[in-house]
Amino acid sequence: MTDRRAGGERSGEEPATPPLTEQEFRQIYAKVPRLTVEVVVQGPSGILLTKRTQGPCSGLWHLPGGTVRFGEALAAAVSRVGSMELGVEIEAGPLLGYIEYPSHYLNGLDSPVGIAFLCHVEGEQTADGTSGRGWFTTPPDPMHAEQVDFLVEHKLLERDPPRP
Repeated sequence: MTDRRAGGERSGEEPATPPLTEQEFRQIYAKVPRLTVEVVVQGPSGILLTKRTQGPCSGLWHLPGGTVRFGEALAAAVSRVGSMELGVEIEAGPLLGYIEYPSHYLNGLDSPVGIAFLCHVEGEQTADGTSGRGWFTTPPDPMHAEQVDFLVEHKLLERDPPRP
């Protein structure tokens, strides 16, 4: 028997009400790790990053990502995050690995652990300074150090600009 919640596909239906209030969510994730997915979109111009506009990480460039919902398959979470943050349909590609964020914990935030998937999108996505997203081959400033280290380690970004 397969546990559909753990690994199967979801119907895409959203629950009528969230399983947790915002206060319950914050209380729980102040005490336990929070599972997220990281959507690593690679294209001809580099890696697609977005800029946070709100919350404690406002102003930082980052990989599109989000919390995995209770009972949600990881592939479904990747598709949902791609749709919500980038406005495009994305399928989870190969698993790249995980990213831990000690900076969150050390700064009094939560303790996320991101499962990173390499994804591709059809065509070049609009990205410029006003869209809040951009294609990068070197890390922009400011960006989560943990994501920079992960992307450099996987040879998806270069720490220093290429020399002519």
